Amino acid sequence: MSFRFMANDGASKFVAMVPTHMSDDVMNGKLENFGLIRILSYTLSGSEKSRGIIVIKAEIVSSSIGYEIGADDKKESKAGHPEAGSKPPITLQPKPEKNGSSYVMSAARVVQEQFGNAAPTARMGISRRVYPLVTLNPYQGNWTIKVRVTDKGPLRTFRNARGEGNLFNVELTDEDGTQIQATMFKDAAEKFYPKLELGKVYYISKGSLRVANKQYSTVKNDYEMTLNVNSEVEEALDEKKKIPEFCYNVVKIDGLGPHVNGRELIDVIGVVQSVSGILSIRRKLSNEEVPKREIVIADESKKTVTVTLWGDLATNQGEKLSSVVDESPVVLIKKVRVSDFQGVSLSSNPASIMQINPDIPEAHKLRAWFSEEGKDAHMVSAGASLPGGGVRTGSRSIFADRKFLSDVILPTVGDGKPEYFNVKGYVSYIKPDQAMYYLACQSCNKKVTEDSVSSKFWCEACQKTYEECSRRYIMTVKFSDFRGEAWISAFNEQAEALLGMSADKLSELRSQDVESKVYSRELEKVTWVPYVLRISVLQTEYMNEKRQRITIRSLSSVNWEHESKYLLEQIASMKKEA
Repeated sequence: MSFRFMANDGASKFVAMVPTHMSDDVMNGKLENFGLIRILSYTLSGSEKSRGIIVIKAEIVSSSIGYEIGADDKKESKAGHPEAGSKPPITLQPKPEKNGSSYVMSAARVVQEQFGNAAPTARMGISRRVYPLVTLNPYQGNWTIKVRVTDKGPLRTFRNARGEGNLFNVELTDEDGTQIQATMFKDAAEKFYPKLELGKVYYISKGSLRVANKQYSTVKNDYEMTLNVNSEVEEALDEKKKIPEFCYNVVKIDGLGPHVNGRELIDVIGVVQSVSGILSIRRKLSNEEVPKREIVIADESKKTVTVTLWGDLATNQGEKLSSVVDESPVVLIKKVRVSDFQGVSLSSNPASIMQINPDIPEAHKLRAWFSEEGKDAHMVSAGASLPGGGVRTGSRSIFADRKFLSDVILPTVGDGKPEYFNVKGYVSYIKPDQAMYYLACQSCNKKVTEDSVSSKFWCEACQKTYEECSRRYIMTVKFSDFRGEAWISAFNEQAEALLGMSADKLSELRSQDVESKVYSRELEKVTWVPYVLRISVLQTEYMNEKRQRITIRSLSSVNWEHESKYLLEQIASMKKEA
């Protein structure tokens, strides 16, 4: 909700808009009629005949003084004494300067004293009003912004129905920390790519804005900017320190759930737990090989998540991480995508940036926590403990995509690309003689092979030999509801949550099961316990035969209170339809 008010400084009046962050102050009575505010930042709006201002930043000086400033001057008598019953006039003192003086200089004098000897580019910033990024919209005319280039993408080639050419993106940040993505095509890309340098501050004008495509935008802004060949870009040589050099909005690992499969990219920070060796993945479309590396990070929530690094991050930064992994470095990774692989995981993209041991407060706090407590803490995968409790799984309500198994196992479901559903039912059977787990590298979690002579373990991914290995689940269970049943795959995190123990522990029980039958009893304990599963369904082909692969992405116990409410809503909707 926005509010308009008539502003009066004792000499003139003008229409103004209350800043959005002060709307609550209006509602709760902190900001009221005849109250005093100090306007710290604003922008002009309207035409010359009906000029007003939009207040961007302001602070409350006092509550209502009970009368309008300047109104009592008209009540004074010719002798200069106020009329009976009138209130004494109020005098507003200017904010003291640093040197203790309290007089107010004219704007012209301020400009002369502070910018008289400045370079032409600096005078450009004061000859035109500099607009904060938050005030820009597609319907504005001329504007000038003062921003730092906080990220710069590579010069890429595009080809479409309208032709081909070059393009590149930059991420611009102003002194308030607001960010916007700017794109340049063809001639503009050729002109500005060498001119816009990472970390430098520029005055930019004569660009255009449009509604941002969230699928491709890398910053949180409703708009994106396009600069053409006629746009003006001049380096600002003054006051560079006022604009932050690096902006980030960190999401905690235990808060990744709502971002699963979302379009927006997020920033994450964590202590590195492990770094895998580098692999090469061949792309199906271009048939080119892309380097890949996986790291596992943790934070104060005592949750871990796997981050897949691609391209240069995997080779260059990944190699640096691999050399210092024993020191448990802190990494800040900007612009990663959140997927539901293994419940929840992160993946880099060409716009991602990774900093090792960044000099920021969040990194220092995380380092202190890890040194004092985190290094000995028991960590749990974020994918195995997504917020659920029967209420939410991943980023969706567990009731949003609820299906029966009979609706899921149809041959048309998951054909071409995976589809995701929630199902409620029971694990009805687990084959005790199946390969429940595999021998895994403790560094990268990839499969290892045991040397029968030396009893050591070789990891093809890390290209190393290890004294020990761990076991990780890769099992199938039969899941049933009252409409059908299906065999479903469960990987390590989900299987651990289901069985309540690690694969190493289950292996010990299995080895002594000939007499004790403990292993069989542990598997039987899991059956006929109700669960809500988030599953993916994909049609695959093996030996020219189509097969349906169903995988558990996350699971949670049934919350009967929420289930009852859901059923009542279903019954009510059925009555309406009838």
